[in-house]
Amino acid sequence: MKSFNQILEAIQQLKSNLHANDFLLTWEKTEDELKQTLLVAEALKFLRDQNISTKVFDSGLAVSNFRDNSTRTRFSFASACNLLGLEVQDLDETTSQIAHGETVRETANMISFLTDIIGIRDDMFLGEGHTYMQEVGNALDDGFRNGVLPQRPGIVNLQCDIDHPTQSMADLMHLAEYYGGLENLKGKKIAMTWAYSPSYGKPLSVPQGIIGLMTRFGMEVVLAHPEGYSLIPDVVDLAGRNAGNSGGKFRVVNSMDEAFHDADIVYPKSWAPFEVMQRRTQLLKNNNKEGLKALEQECLANNARFKDWECTEEKMKLTKEGKALYMHCLPADISGISCAEGEVAGSVFERYRIETYKEAGFKPYIIAAMIFNNKFRDAAGILKKLNERGLKRILG
Repeated sequence: MKSFNQILEAIQQLKSNLHANDFLLTWEKTEDELKQTLLVAEALKFLRDQNISTKVFDSGLAVSNFRDNSTRTRFSFASACNLLGLEVQDLDETTSQIAHGETVRETANMISFLTDIIGIRDDMFLGEGHTYMQEVGNALDDGFRNGVLPQRPGIVNLQCDIDHPTQSMADLMHLAEYYGGLENLKGKKIAMTWAYSPSYGKPLSVPQGIIGLMTRFGMEVVLAHPEGYSLIPDVVDLAGRNAGNSGGKFRVVNSMDEAFHDADIVYPKSWAPFEVMQRRTQLLKNNNKEGLKALEQECLANNARFKDWECTEEKMKLTKEGKALYMHCLPADISGISCAEGEVAGSVFERYRIETYKEAGFKPYIIAAMIFNNKFRDAAGILKKLNERGLKRILG
């Protein structure tokens, strides 16, 4: 375990351009920038564990814009902002002027006069979420450039149609701690596999985030799904290039057993096929309720053909020494507990339940690190000042 000074020294050795730049996709960031995000998160966690306040803001607003349902990410964003001293205000589009036709350009400026960061979750519409975040960013640039805004708020992607960077970075932080360092992940085999779910329409961004990030660090990444459950082709191609550049491996198979064989880590998670998400997006845009119902029934019937794609005790025995680390972004569809048949057997999930909770527990620190790096050019210097100040978070 690194000391606090070692964390600061490691940050100082990196070359990054995170300051005043949005965090939208992990593959837009350099390896040094990804490492700095992890290190700042580690430093913030260290300070909090030592009862040292990490409030770097005396005042300021963080706007939370969730265009889809969320529990873990919503509370992680609020926790991260509070950790740094920002107050969170939810933007509810159903009760704002957006419902009356206000443009993205106008809304982005109206909510940003004293705002430091905007967190956006927009994963419902394939081809739309990432584009929306870029549109908000362009509107903020325009407002700041023309003197409307005293500062340009940063944007953190809390999940879009393409990537879920706060989740995949939290997963990476979990793996780095579990295996004793980022450098120890090289050569480790992770199986990112589709798994059966009794629901449909789950976003593609989690599996895409995993294959897009873990291939950056020399891991052997195997993507497994039944025929027809493909991801966005450009992201799959990107994962292959990442693996080539990092000395890792990447392949796509159509067998869960093959993916699990000799794996160090397994990540069984349901998602909707790329083609289905394209159709669903058009139906949602057209408010075609009957079409959506028909598509749901079609997809549920197709999912039911692959109920054997479940993380069972038998499949876990295929992994390296039968002891692979099970991961999930939560909530998992747990057979016999949250549903009759689902992604993972109840006994498997229970054995790894605490580890998945720890995995989720890194997300507030990752989000806080993204905000911190966006606001401060000299991240290591500010962290050092916080430690030297030594202000107790809890008196006593």
